[in-house]
Amino acid sequence: MNPTLLRRVQKGLLLVGLVGTVMGAVLVIACFRNDSQIEAHKVTVMADVISAGSLRADVSFQTPDGQLHSPRLGLLYPTELTQGQRISVEYDATNPDLARPAGRDASLSIVPALSVVALLWLIVGGLVVGLAETNRRLTTRAQDRAGHEESRASADAPQGAAAPTQ
Repeated sequence: MNPTLLRRVQKGLLLVGLVGTVMGAVLVIACFRNDSQIEAHKVTVMADVISAGSLRADVSFQTPDGQLHSPRLGLLYPTELTQGQRISVEYDATNPDLARPAGRDASLSIVPALSVVALLWLIVGGLVVGLAETNRRLTTRAQDRAGHEESRASADAPQGAAAPTQ
């Protein structure tokens, strides 16, 4: 592989790793921002879990003014909830769509974000090293072939004749 092309591909892979790392950091920062908004205008109510999955949970709760509300995007930190469960929910009084189960906070987002970023860097690092090693082997093989052909040419040359120079 052309050394310039190899370097560009490796830089592209490193850029992918950097972008993924920034995205992970932004995700965690956004979780802490959402939590600070909830803490600034916190209201705690009981809610019914309408549907629950590993990545999303929909709940329905009644606000203090009597309105029934279900957050459009579901709850923050929805793990370990089951349909039909009655849970305590904390939400932002100025934005009832921003809700989370009581007792859960942004610290729950750190481990998953770090795990994804670490896995990304393992993959990127493996690809960068793999490309470099493959390129090294191909280059060595090409040099060995060139050296072998040169020695064959000098062996085929008649005695007393000078070997061709390159």
